[in-house]
Amino acid sequence: MSDKQYKVLLVDDEADLLRLWKLRIQSNGYDVSVAECAEEALATFAAIKPDVVLTDLRMPGIDGMALFEEIRKQNKSIPVIIITAHGSIPEAVEATRQGVFSFLTKPIDGKELVEEIEKAIESTAGPRSEVRGEREEWRQDIISRSTVMEELLSRAKLVAETDSTILIRGESGTGKELLAIALHRASNYRNGPFIPVNCTAIPESLLESELFGHVKGSFTGASKSYAGLFQSAHEGTLFLDEIGDMPLHIQVKLLRVLQDRQIRPVGSAQPVPVNVRIISATHRNLEEAIQENQFREDLFYRLNVVSLELPPLHKRKEDIPLLAEHFVSILTARGDGQLKKFTPEAMQTLLDASWPGNIRQLYNVVENAVALATSSFITEELLYDAIKTNQKKIVPLAEARRQFEQQYLIQLLQTTRGNVSQAARLAHRNRTDFYKLLNRHHIVPSLFKS
Repeated sequence: MSDKQYKVLLVDDEADLLRLWKLRIQSNGYDVSVAECAEEALATFAAIKPDVVLTDLRMPGIDGMALFEEIRKQNKSIPVIIITAHGSIPEAVEATRQGVFSFLTKPIDGKELVEEIEKAIESTAGPRSEVRGEREEWRQDIISRSTVMEELLSRAKLVAETDSTILIRGESGTGKELLAIALHRASNYRNGPFIPVNCTAIPESLLESELFGHVKGSFTGASKSYAGLFQSAHEGTLFLDEIGDMPLHIQVKLLRVLQDRQIRPVGSAQPVPVNVRIISATHRNLEEAIQENQFREDLFYRLNVVSLELPPLHKRKEDIPLLAEHFVSILTARGDGQLKKFTPEAMQTLLDASWPGNIRQLYNVVENAVALATSSFITEELLYDAIKTNQKKIVPLAEARRQFEQQYLIQLLQTTRGNVSQAARLAHRNRTDFYKLLNRHHIVPSLFKS
């Protein structure tokens, strides 16, 4: 049995049945939470993030199907089992058509109930007999606890085990290559190589040869044959990053590879069969690129069989503390080994930032702060210095006015070389009021004299 205790959320308005089912499910090694109504279930769902939900169909207020729909809004990958004493074939068909995992009718045999839970969990997590370390190794590099990421990773695990071509979308810095690596580890190609290719990093004149290889003498400088990255990735995964920037003439050759499962090296008339899983990624809007004739529509549909959208960091803010502390532990292990902690104000600064550069920017900010920290604490001032290179912190109006006034006065005194009378005239203020302003901002005019 796995050392992970899977979580089951059980929902029914009959308290006696809840107790009975809870005991039965717990005795089989599950962590069971209960709720007597859908409203309570939704609050519990958000708190415990269960692996499977069992709910009665007929309940006062929100019924089981309405609860299922609300759960789907939060996480489409959690299996939901509907239980009812009023079961009928039409209801069961409609429920399963909408995505309900299964439909059980009361009275329920305890063994049948546990078997159904087992099937539901195996549908998303794999066989329960797997060791947790082995089961989760595929996603070990992805640090997250947000609902939006957990839903994405649940979907990723399901599609990884198919042969479908996957397109990963997301802004720059969201971790598209990490997700591609996770998909490779969870796939049937896991024993083969993972070959990443950045389509923008290789000059256009070399990209075709890099991908498909070339034969000796096929062009000037081709002193020997080269297999190319497709052949290097045989029986494994080829990750085509920034696929939206691939030149059109190479898009044509890639489409042919996806259709025929074989490549033709530059200068060769002989095709070479390849068995490669293709995962591509882009930060561009490919639909717009198609409209602008910058990307082939037929290739888009070949690549976009399954689309996974990585959320920007500002939409998964609950992951920021986890990521920031993880980065600190990595960076301090490389340095002096002295673990540094964020002050509460510093952590709030991280949470308040907009992160246009996403996780990559967060890492850079943390790295900068760790390097500059002279104590075991990372303060908000250290973070401001690192963040402001990419964005400005929104401050309250009073603080913005204070900052502007202070900088304005300093600039005036620098211009007049500390001459207060001249500075007051430039500011259209009398000398007494101007001195009051200087005192308010703790500015000493004599410091600006030549």
